[in-house]
Amino acid sequence: MGDARITVERCDGRERGRWGVGVSQRAAGFAVWYLRGVAFVNFLSAVWVSLGQDVRRHNQENFFTPYLLTAGFASGVFTAFLAITMRRRKRAAWILNLVLSGLFLALFAFAMAFPEIRRYPQNWISIVLTAAFVGALLVGRREFYAKGDRANPRLAATVAVGGGLAASLLAALLVTVTDQAPHAARSTFLERWHYGTLRLVSVAADPSRFPYIAPPTWVNVVINVLSTVLVLAVFYAAFRSRRAVDPLTEDDEKRLRALLERHGERDSLGYFALRREKSVVWSPTGKAAVAYRVLGGVSLASGDPLGDPEAWPGAIAPWLDEARAHGWIPAVMGASEEAGTVYARHGLDALELGDEAIVEVAEFTLEGRAMRTVRQAYNRVKRAGYTVRIRRHEDIPADEMSYLVRRADDWRDGATERGFSMALGRLGDGRDGQCVMLECTDGAGELRALLSFVPWGPGGLSLDLMRRDRDSDNGLMEFMVIELLRRAGEIRITQVSLNFAMFRSVFERGARLGAGPVLRLWRSLLSFFSRWWQIESLYRANAKYRPIWEPRFLLFEKSADLPRIGLASARAEGFLEVPGLPGWVNREHLDTR
Repeated sequence: MGDARITVERCDGRERGRWGVGVSQRAAGFAVWYLRGVAFVNFLSAVWVSLGQDVRRHNQENFFTPYLLTAGFASGVFTAFLAITMRRRKRAAWILNLVLSGLFLALFAFAMAFPEIRRYPQNWISIVLTAAFVGALLVGRREFYAKGDRANPRLAATVAVGGGLAASLLAALLVTVTDQAPHAARSTFLERWHYGTLRLVSVAADPSRFPYIAPPTWVNVVINVLSTVLVLAVFYAAFRSRRAVDPLTEDDEKRLRALLERHGERDSLGYFALRREKSVVWSPTGKAAVAYRVLGGVSLASGDPLGDPEAWPGAIAPWLDEARAHGWIPAVMGASEEAGTVYARHGLDALELGDEAIVEVAEFTLEGRAMRTVRQAYNRVKRAGYTVRIRRHEDIPADEMSYLVRRADDWRDGATERGFSMALGRLGDGRDGQCVMLECTDGAGELRALLSFVPWGPGGLSLDLMRRDRDSDNGLMEFMVIELLRRAGEIRITQVSLNFAMFRSVFERGARLGAGPVLRLWRSLLSFFSRWWQIESLYRANAKYRPIWEPRFLLFEKSADLPRIGLASARAEGFLEVPGLPGWVNREHLDTR
């Protein structure tokens, strides 16, 4: 009987806890939606003249509107920014809203003591809505837990002072150049600076105080826009997520390499977790880890967790907890189906991006009618006198490795070293001795192309880097890959991970007889964009080797976060500033010509 009572009490307590969490979440949701609604009305009032006039008429003299409800674009931007930061559960945004709305409610309550104020029904509605917002903040306080960077207050103050000074000087310059007053020359620069500063901090300046200053309307609008931009910059600096995350330490790298030795064959992308700018979260037992990088408020992991799959949840949970504690958006690029299933149990959704091409050495052959085109291209390059040398990095002398690194840098497409989830980001590091280098030379012995592969367990390789001389013959990359597959026994390799074919299933199924109209339309769109981004050509280049296709997934919490995740992944891969697919999709582009 005693045990039964204890069980009931625990269940009741758990139910009360769940109920309390539900109330807190609903209160936080109400606060966010309140700000969204107010922002919508403010924006609508800015473009709908009659509505804007009504809002202003109901916000003067003895009339009050609810917290933050005013007519104007600037107030709409400000309120929308607060709604976004509150949705991301920023603690600093909660504090700011509580202080501002609390002060407003206190002043409002004091004003309601006067009969001429409380006789209007509008004011009662406004104070009820404001009080409801303040109450929602208090009830839902536990939901706003995301920490900001410790440097945010100092940065916000710097932006406010420096940006305010720059904006005021720019405003003074605009007023000076465009002043249309009859006696504009009589005004001093300090007066014009004073006028511009007043316009920055208020909607209008008293004309009687500045008789010699009369800029055109568009100048006043530009100054007010500058004010809005400055306010947003200050609030962004104050509310931004923590950016500085500790990169891999020597101890972290040592422990990761130990995990790769024991479990590295599970994921072809596992070795790329050793990129030095990544951070790592460990499971309590140390048997699993999640490698990630924070960019643009997104905690971006890549590939599968490292280590024992049974210990993966112990690493995934603290990684998600850390992301939520700092207001980061958790996302995973290039996860396998097995890892995607585990991540899904922790609340992440999955989007299939494409397939990884994996070639089993024992099954690869150039024989047969289906391989005739590949066989002919291979023989053509071989007859031209090209040869391939295959070595482990540890077997390459230091001076030769330095030469190879210089040539790889010379052949790089652009100044940025691209890659994140499927690229190591370095070449010639002494700790990467088990990596494999393929060097292609022409008939005169001149180096023309390089391939570098990272280890994938004891018997596999995963493509890391592809570089070639643009003046060399076409087809060198295919020639080198085939040479690796044919001579894999020299380095005891049984499987090779080559490239990633984005949306491969669309091209394959869309070309089949009986494909539906939606699938055919989707395939047509991808074929159109392939003119610039090599989507279809990469799939065709991979298909030449008749590989095994392994699906890879993008994992995320909310669909609304996908645009930010896309930008973060583009930044991580080094492709944000140039058109094209992320580096993990094309891995320096296979030569498809």
